[in-house]
Amino acid sequence: MSGFNLSATLNVMKLAVSPQLCLPHLVVSTFNDLPVPIPANPTIKAIVLDKDNCFAKAHDDKVWPEYQSKWDFLRTQYPGAQLLIVSNSAGTNDDIDHKQAQILEERTGVTVLRHTTKKPGCHVEIMSYFKKHGVCERSDEVAVVGDRLFTDILMANMMGARGYWVRDGVSQSQSLICKIERWWYTTFTDKK
Repeated sequence: MSGFNLSATLNVMKLAVSPQLCLPHLVVSTFNDLPVPIPANPTIKAIVLDKDNCFAKAHDDKVWPEYQSKWDFLRTQYPGAQLLIVSNSAGTNDDIDHKQAQILEERTGVTVLRHTTKKPGCHVEIMSYFKKHGVCERSDEVAVVGDRLFTDILMANMMGARGYWVRDGVSQSQSLICKIERWWYTTFTDKK
């Protein structure tokens, strides 16, 4: 079934046992608020970027105009293979002949991971990419930047990376799943 995310469906069940798996290390309102270089110890050597509503408007394949300066600065701080776009649309098996991935790469100048398993389950493919390109060997040197707690941030925590949640994005999603994610975050951060 095109668009269905079996990986998220199965992995989100882990939250029943470990709800902290979807809690980010840092919350920013928009991509423009992301601190660059990314603060963490050990030093972040690689960054995984979600696309939709993170640095681009949902279903668009270019950097949101208001974020272009931040995007350009991020690319200077993390050049080449240090940046990797990992989307649950572009670069997946749903992306016929990876045409969307190719367009996104042309417009952003950043590689899009071709992956068979959607987030949060593609962390092995992500680490293989970074190791193959000599960027880093350890997942604690990776930051995952995204707008979804149950995919991007869950993946970051499952793989031992740092999760940076873009809470509002280009425009705050009113989808049911995003409302549930915001409720989840509020519920579990209020308990801390």
